[in-house]
Amino acid sequence: MSYDVAVTQEPTPANIGRLIRDARKQRGMTQNQLASELNTSQSAIHRIESGHQNLSLEMINRIANALESPLIVPGNTSALNFRISGETHLEGSIRVRSSKNAAVALLCASLLNRGRTVLRGIAHIEEVNRLLEVLTSIGVEVSWSADGRDLTLHRPDELDLGAMDEAAARRTRSIIMFMGPLSRFYESFQLTYAGGCDLGVRTVEPHLQSLRHFGVQVHATNGQYHVTARRDHGAERRIILTERGDTVTENTLMAAAVTPGTTIVRNASSNYMVQDLCAYLMLLGVRIEGIGTTTLIIHGLDEAPSMDVSYQISEDPIEAMSLITAAIVTGSELTVERAPIEFLEVELAVLGEEMGLDYSLGDEYRSGNGLTRLTDITVHPSDLKAPPDKIHPMPFPGLNIDNLPFFAVIAATAHGQTQIHDWVFENRAIHLLQLSQLGASVQLLDPHRLVVKGPTRWRGRDMVSPPALRPAVCLFLAMLAAKGSSVLRDVYVINRGYEDLPTRLNALGARVEPFYE
Repeated sequence: MSYDVAVTQEPTPANIGRLIRDARKQRGMTQNQLASELNTSQSAIHRIESGHQNLSLEMINRIANALESPLIVPGNTSALNFRISGETHLEGSIRVRSSKNAAVALLCASLLNRGRTVLRGIAHIEEVNRLLEVLTSIGVEVSWSADGRDLTLHRPDELDLGAMDEAAARRTRSIIMFMGPLSRFYESFQLTYAGGCDLGVRTVEPHLQSLRHFGVQVHATNGQYHVTARRDHGAERRIILTERGDTVTENTLMAAAVTPGTTIVRNASSNYMVQDLCAYLMLLGVRIEGIGTTTLIIHGLDEAPSMDVSYQISEDPIEAMSLITAAIVTGSELTVERAPIEFLEVELAVLGEEMGLDYSLGDEYRSGNGLTRLTDITVHPSDLKAPPDKIHPMPFPGLNIDNLPFFAVIAATAHGQTQIHDWVFENRAIHLLQLSQLGASVQLLDPHRLVVKGPTRWRGRDMVSPPALRPAVCLFLAMLAAKGSSVLRDVYVINRGYEDLPTRLNALGARVEPFYE
């Protein structure tokens, strides 16, 4: 039997590798088991799935037969979809994986180090894959450990910026964080415009304002940022960020890390991914004061480091909130292990004190980075009520903007009326209107405000995933609770931020089938 590869882009090794990895995981096979079926080595399977091996049609056919997978099927197919059998009851415990937003910041920061950087526990998600495609295209050596959990990066002395994979760069907003590191090594370079989720207009002006303190000028034209940098900066820089943004703080940190002298940054984000980045930079010898506060003092290095370092990425509070939401919406008792409690305290206060969620916390312990506080959270089935006030995000330590969408699907299960105010993004509230197609009562007051009335009798539906990560996951979670069967189509955006979510939820009692069509 012969097969064609089901990819919408060019049939590159990376695209084929991702399909094979997804098919293997859907079968519940390890890399070693697939290697045994094919009479090859686990390292060969790892190279194939990482996109670092060209495959013959004969080998693709052998892999397809071994996997018996609908993910590699006859004919020319397109997007990945989820088929969800509803009225799900989840049971057991699930571990929170490492942080997506910390991972992408650390991948960018690895450009500062001329030695080897090992990122331990990094998630296999599409956002990471896109950045790795960009990094390898400019000459960075990338290799995975045998178990696929740890990633080693080694940048050459000179990067080939002219060979940058622009198609991959356009699919991730994180490419904007190349500006800080690259401006310390090159007097001029170009970056493609940042992409990512469709959440409305997100200006890069705060980045440009901050980087001007390091002699960086940016001119935007024809889909490119043209960046120039000079080296005649003073011994001290005082920067007040006009926006307490995570990525602008990270870009500033990376520029300051290898700029001699002292940089004082006020109104800095103190969020989880910023703390991870600070911890990594300190491994490189950068001295940073004020971690966890809104004032950071960075004592920059006189020259770029050349060190072999290993860093354990902390757990993802947004994934933790996703799993808590899954338990709430399905009325299940579920233990979410290794939840970064410091970055969930406001969310839990709203859920518990204002909405009546019954949950319990285990003892605290530390993440592998030695910095982040973790605990196990057990969610119990609860009869929720609408909160007395609107739910809105704030910079850390407030309610996380990326966790706000989950409160829309949670509010739909509660008795009463809840107002959700997303003052940050123009489009995200609009995307959440799609919950109404699954039975929720959702009213859009304006592009930033929703009113959600509950409780909801969820019903299954065939829908297309919105082009925004968290609203897409909200639809997916609602479909778990819906009566009947649902299909969520074109779920690439979910794979940008979550590793193997269907298989992990299926282990708890969900019935989710990934398929291409």
